[in-house]
Amino acid sequence: MIEMVRHNWKTLPQVHSEPDFNNILSVLARSTPLRPTLFEFFLNDPLYARLAGDVSTEPDDLQPHVTKIMGFRRAGYDYATILLPGFSFLTADVHKVQTVSLNEGAVIRDRASFDAYVWPDPAAADYKLLHRLLPILPRGMKLIVHSPFGVLENVIRLVGYENLCFMSVDDEALVADIFEGVGSRLVEYYKRCVTHEAVGAIIGNDDWGFKSQTMLPPEQMRKLVFPWHREWVQVAHHAGKPAILHSCGMLTEVMDDIIDDMKYDGKHSYEDAIQPVEEAYDQYHDRIAILGGIDLDFVCRSRPEAIYDRSSRMLARGSCSYALGTGNSVPEYVPVENYVAMIQPAIERRR
Repeated sequence: MIEMVRHNWKTLPQVHSEPDFNNILSVLARSTPLRPTLFEFFLNDPLYARLAGDVSTEPDDLQPHVTKIMGFRRAGYDYATILLPGFSFLTADVHKVQTVSLNEGAVIRDRASFDAYVWPDPAAADYKLLHRLLPILPRGMKLIVHSPFGVLENVIRLVGYENLCFMSVDDEALVADIFEGVGSRLVEYYKRCVTHEAVGAIIGNDDWGFKSQTMLPPEQMRKLVFPWHREWVQVAHHAGKPAILHSCGMLTEVMDDIIDDMKYDGKHSYEDAIQPVEEAYDQYHDRIAILGGIDLDFVCRSRPEAIYDRSSRMLARGSCSYALGTGNSVPEYVPVENYVAMIQPAIERRR
């Protein structure tokens, strides 16, 4: 039973039906779930807190994780995403305003600085957190693990985007070594994660493109980036668990690689300015699950009624291979009433 006043957009949903991870598994298997299913990479801390309510009975270090889990659960998701702390690739300080330069924070400039770099140990991640959260995880829910940035993202953070472009011409061997240093450690991180019973799937989060093209030429992506993604998809599949790609940008030239080579089960992140999710669904849903896609700019700027209508139509269009959500995430600047309008059609259809 669902307690919600239709079109009272400022009222957060309270979903009392039990979560069931099998619904997102059905979507990722390109079949029809038992009920409309929601997918989001992440929401935001104030929204998690409003949804979750008081979790002060939990130990202090667990409270942020439990708040996130209960926020996802009470909004109607069948999972919560999680990043295990303790493992990340350290860079120099980056000046942040509303955007972040892809050239700031670089610490590897040449072979000498590569040799001097202190690489993180994947074993240092807090895998015990999964054990501690297991008894707290609501029945029917699973965790979907993501990494501290992806292969290309971490290399760009370590080297700088412009420097990487120059280095790709000047010292191909060094570039390959940097990608190996990042990719091999991320593979080890995922290997350790997928064995835990609390984990139901993984997300390979790695932004690959601009609005008009991939950040590196497709040939370079296939040589330097994709082999590591292929490997951690294999790690997930070997454990009997699906793998989701979250990647922004124009990826038309590499969609066949994503589907046929890397063999991702689902693809997340869509923009109307690149390809509206409706078109992406029509083109790809019989080959890969389509997750989210209600354009974030549309969700921010439109009236709740328009968001509700588009979400309803997308659910009707995507009866299989589809889970409803934004094209990217739900940061704090998304009006709460607009977020509610987006997810409400899925919640109403659970009655």
